[in-house]
Amino acid sequence: MPVLALDTSGAVAAAIVADDGAALAQAAVTEPRRQAEELGPMIADLLARAGLGPRDLSRVVVGTGPAPFTGLRVGLVTARTFALAAGLPVAGVCSLDVLAQEAAAPTGTRVLVATDARRREIYWRSYVVDAEGRAIPDGEPSVGTAAAVAAELDLAGTVVVGAGGVLYREELTAAGALVRDAPVTPDPVVLARLAARALADGAELPVQPLYLRRPDAQVPNARKRATA
Repeated sequence: MPVLALDTSGAVAAAIVADDGAALAQAAVTEPRRQAEELGPMIADLLARAGLGPRDLSRVVVGTGPAPFTGLRVGLVTARTFALAAGLPVAGVCSLDVLAQEAAAPTGTRVLVATDARRREIYWRSYVVDAEGRAIPDGEPSVGTAAAVAAELDLAGTVVVGAGGVLYREELTAAGALVRDAPVTPDPVVLARLAARALADGAELPVQPLYLRRPDAQVPNARKRATA
């Protein structure tokens, strides 16, 4: 049965994906400020285009970031709410893993996924492409400046993808990295395929958001009262 896959770590993107990994319907909105208002209607439109109802699906798959708090939360809440209403299980996949797989690099290539974390930082994770073309993570998702990543890793010959790579191209290319202009946002079809492969291998895919740091917008601390 088909799955609904969605990701809001960058753009708002969703797809209905068949068992064989083919997209039955797919859409994306690149304006991040419209995430909350666009995602629900987008899902309804995708189902209509695919000629399906919520209960015709087998699962919901959602990108878990890392990403800034507000945008990522929209996708996670939508996925959980939709799944609960339709009685479907939910699976989570790191959004960086999707971009790494989209890079489609040759066997043995080192890949660095770098997305925009704001505050002049990037969310990043490094990978090595195995003999089957799979991007295998080499470490956990992290956040830091591009300069710090360049100092920590040997980036000579490393393929860099993601909006953070494009944004901080100068620092990364100076360290020997090969920065690509695309992909910059996770493809929900690839997201669904990664989840299907992992589940077939017996992996657990918890829907655990990867925020990595506190929200950009926070409620200020209450003022201290003056004492005599």
